[in-house]
Amino acid sequence: MNEQRNWAGNYTYSASNYYVPANVEEIQALVARSQQIKVLGTRHSFNGIADSTETLISLQNLNRVIELDRANNRVTVEAGIRYGELGEYLYANGYALHNLASLPHITVAGACATATHGSGDRHGNLATAVYAMEVVTADGRIVQFSREDDNGHLAGAAVGLGGLGVVTKITLDVVPSFQMYQHVYDNVPLAQLEAHFDEIFSSGYSVSLFTNWQESSFNQLWKKQAITDSSSAPVQVEPELFGAKLADTHRHPVPGHTSENCSEQMGIPGPWQERMPHFRMDFTPSAGEELQSEYYVPRQHAYAALCALDSIKELISPLLYVSEVRTIAADDLWMSPCYKQETVAFHFTWKPNWEGVAQLLPTIEEKLEPFEARPHWAKLFTMSPERVQSLYAKLPEFQQLLRQCDPHGKFRNDFLKTYILGD
Repeated sequence: MNEQRNWAGNYTYSASNYYVPANVEEIQALVARSQQIKVLGTRHSFNGIADSTETLISLQNLNRVIELDRANNRVTVEAGIRYGELGEYLYANGYALHNLASLPHITVAGACATATHGSGDRHGNLATAVYAMEVVTADGRIVQFSREDDNGHLAGAAVGLGGLGVVTKITLDVVPSFQMYQHVYDNVPLAQLEAHFDEIFSSGYSVSLFTNWQESSFNQLWKKQAITDSSSAPVQVEPELFGAKLADTHRHPVPGHTSENCSEQMGIPGPWQERMPHFRMDFTPSAGEELQSEYYVPRQHAYAALCALDSIKELISPLLYVSEVRTIAADDLWMSPCYKQETVAFHFTWKPNWEGVAQLLPTIEEKLEPFEARPHWAKLFTMSPERVQSLYAKLPEFQQLLRQCDPHGKFRNDFLKTYILGD
């Protein structure tokens, strides 16, 4: 097969076969006859979590909306649909999702499997919307997971890390549609967060802070707000917020980049699915060629952890495009970094210099270790497998579920063996 690489180009997959099945029946046949098989979504993973030594499949042909259940406020979709596509469908039908990631280009199944998230004090990661899943397991059979199951296994399957089988169908909770607007503020001093962290992150439906760590401050604050009434009155906006000045033009999170591929700012109202992501569906996302890391810490440690990162900013900034800080609500999903804890995520978008980043990550991880930092499953980190495993109270139950669904390891790879099973 032709060489398959991830979106950023930093990872080359090792599989010898690559298929794009047209339907679930083809997936079942491929799974049944394969010794090793994994699924590629939109390839936004930066490590080997989705790799396979034998066969890779893409679900790009499984991208339809199957059913909109207006009685129960749920939508059922094929697993390969992207959030941007689903968002347009839901908006046209009067519905919305509770949150979106910064990129609308990613698939529903891939995002949920890795606990990908947006931002917001009251909003869990994207997998918290999962009500039910259909999965093709190792013997080619279709099994169902549901929130209604007595065994509670959906809490393990929703963030399944690709280890249970091929997710082919997902049912998500939806909410009534709404409009949003967003404003950007420039230069929030880090010191403001000591007394005002909760105020800052509860000031909008979704709030993000961006910094390039050249100073002890945040270059930008992005505040997204839902419109809760139908009046046509103009949006009232504060000219200053926590020491930051309202931006007078559109911004890109990465200093020096043009804002044309970013979602509309300047308080201009628009559909939820066009404001909640940072980037537009019809443009190349983010900075382009890059590397990414992300670490989650309990919310109560947020300011202390940021001060720890500030102490090594001179090491971080030369390798960095931008770093983003977001909040995520607690959940009950076994392998979610937000399991049973309100969480703050520190995201790093690195320049494509893996040698330099690989030398720096252990220092970042050492600084964050006192705060029980957990790495994002699909991004770059250097923490030991033993350390990662120690951070997940439900790991034994998840290991058992993996072995139950895949007793011979058809969906396992080096990543899962190393960080989940300890093989």
